[in-house]
Amino acid sequence: MLFIAMPLKYMLDIPEGVKYIGMAHGILFITYIIILIGSAIKMKMPLWAIPAGVLGSLLPFGPFIFDHLLKNNLQKSVSKEA
Repeated sequence: MLFIAMPLKYMLDIPEGVKYIGMAHGILFITYIIILIGSAIKMKMPLWAIPAGVLGSLLPFGPFIFDHLLKNNLQKSVSKEA
């Protein structure tokens, strides 16, 4: 969006890129949130996982950081049970 669609819209006056790429971006964001909530319920993730996942989705590279933290937390909880 930032490096292709926005320059097309504001520099070349072609708003279609923002319209279509923005729509795809919105659909993917909503899908991410739905999958996050479903996974949190199904896998019985810690209570902090949903707000952290939403916050991570708003930050650049946030989902990768969230994924790393969640994997570490889940591995620790599995090793405690064993």
